[in-house]
Amino acid sequence: MDRFDNSPETALRWFSNGKKAALATVVETWGSAPRRVGAQLVIGGDGRIEGSVSGGCVEGAVIVEALEAIDEGEARLLEFGVSDEDAFAVGLACGGTIRVLVEPIGSVLPEPMLRDLVEARAARVPLAYEVNVETGHRALRRNAYADRLRMDRSGFEEDGKTFVAVHNPPLRLIVVGAVHIAQALVPMARIAGYDPAIIDPRDAFASSARFPGENILTDWPDEAVAKLGLDSRTAVVLLTHDPKLDDPALESALAAGVFYIGALGSTRTHAKRVARMTEAGFTEDQIARIHGPVGLDIGAADPSEIAVAILAQMTAVLRGKA
Repeated sequence: MDRFDNSPETALRWFSNGKKAALATVVETWGSAPRRVGAQLVIGGDGRIEGSVSGGCVEGAVIVEALEAIDEGEARLLEFGVSDEDAFAVGLACGGTIRVLVEPIGSVLPEPMLRDLVEARAARVPLAYEVNVETGHRALRRNAYADRLRMDRSGFEEDGKTFVAVHNPPLRLIVVGAVHIAQALVPMARIAGYDPAIIDPRDAFASSARFPGENILTDWPDEAVAKLGLDSRTAVVLLTHDPKLDDPALESALAAGVFYIGALGSTRTHAKRVARMTEAGFTEDQIARIHGPVGLDIGAADPSEIAVAILAQMTAVLRGKA
């Protein structure tokens, strides 16, 4: 799914309020489309819409088809050939084909299933929505399609019949240490789609003047991460150089299923960190998940370059390229 796409929530709200609705989902498209496979448009029975499936070039036709599908209570799999001229108008170099699955809520996509999906999204539980476009079988899958979930990649399986829509929680970055590197890393991470939070009990560092508009927690790190919660869509980066601050958050991260842990410091500093974590009872495999010194080795020489190296390493780990 595209990040921060609230189409399932909107569809459920409209339906719960007594209004008919349908979800239109991009299931196949050309490679440079303005909307990814999995992008959604919500169509209300009264003609209202929210979201997008193409950036504008096929929305009108999808809405017409969706209103008919709502009246008939049947799903529709639509295919559009987009001309070069229309594609250029929405920012593409050339035309192509886009396929859109329209599912009326209630008659096709069961309301309880949609509600379960929305509740899972609210609880930050990664799920895959599976539909066989030939038989109409639908299911929510947890602990399945691990590669798709890691890559945020919705699409058809090899059978050409089973479409899988990935519903991942938004990515989060927890930075311990409101230092210069954090000032560069946090805005970069936000651009990359992360929801960042900064933890530092030192008032001189953790100020809104240094991090305008950002989520800053001045609690002790273990208390702060407990408030924020840790899960498989969370990265934790430790930047203080101070074991009293880094280690409580590090121990919480090692005990949780975060996808990335990075810690600033030299090789010698990291060796001491490993010794402390070993003494704390963590296994060799758990400790091996710490990336220290943090970031890819690109010869970074200043805070901005170090931030680039960290974000690149986070991306590599997230996408299984580390």
